[in-house]
Amino acid sequence: MHTKSRLSLASALGLAALGLLLAGCAYSAATPQAALPAAPVEAPRERAAVEATMVPAASEAAGGGLAPVGEPMIIRTADLALRVEDTETALNQIRDVANSLEGYLVSTNLYRADDQLRGTVSLRVPAESFDVAMDRLKALAIKVERENISSQDVTEEYTDLGARLRNLEATEKELLALLTDVRERMRNAEDVLAVHRELTNIRGEIEQIKGRMQYLERLTALATINLELIPAAEQPIVEEGWQPLSTLRSALRGLVNVGQFLVDAAIYLVVLVLPVLAVIIAPVVVLVLLVRRWRRARRAAKGAA
Repeated sequence: MHTKSRLSLASALGLAALGLLLAGCAYSAATPQAALPAAPVEAPRERAAVEATMVPAASEAAGGGLAPVGEPMIIRTADLALRVEDTETALNQIRDVANSLEGYLVSTNLYRADDQLRGTVSLRVPAESFDVAMDRLKALAIKVERENISSQDVTEEYTDLGARLRNLEATEKELLALLTDVRERMRNAEDVLAVHRELTNIRGEIEQIKGRMQYLERLTALATINLELIPAAEQPIVEEGWQPLSTLRSALRGLVNVGQFLVDAAIYLVVLVLPVLAVIIAPVVVLVLLVRRWRRARRAAKGAA
């Protein structure tokens, strides 16, 4: 009798593992993993927006009973390049637009290029306010240099996650009942641990799926808008009019450069060239002097004879 119980336990665990494997394979085959942005840090306003715009299916999925998704789940992202009068003023106006729509700034970056202040801004607004936000932001610009809008439909992935979640929760209930039966009838520590391991694996899968579903809910509840701020004042390619001070500065800069070159050349001459020449010429001078002394000595000897 004990052997039959152990065989029954092994069969139940095997079926649970097979169901878990089939659920994972079905999800992987049905849903290609889309490249989504990294999960942002949840801000207080984001949390409020998510709660206000939550798809009904998400709430029921978290409770265990998943309802069909009532509307498409779309991740909306926009990239704008705006030419503005003043970068700092435009940044403050963008912050006001985000606050008025219950959104927030994710990041800001101001930097100087060619003596001009430029900036990049990333903000998030509720998805239902996306079009309004785009119109208000473009109204702040003198000219819209670039506008790109992209949408990603994650409805299918969300639905598949819900189906997988239902299967795993059903398997979890069966294993919980099996664990109770094992504890009451068999009272075998090895069997209890085996069932507990399966429960732990399934619980991990359930938490992972719920986390992914909540992440998709946040991405679809809030749209992302990335902005590049370009100042209107551009440096002219050719400067108009006569500017004698600029010419004088250029001439003085050239004079300084020439003076530096001459001083550097004199230093090289004294420190490097002259010692090298001395080393090369000194033996020649000594040889010439020896030859002349030898000739004088020879002529003196002939005169004495």
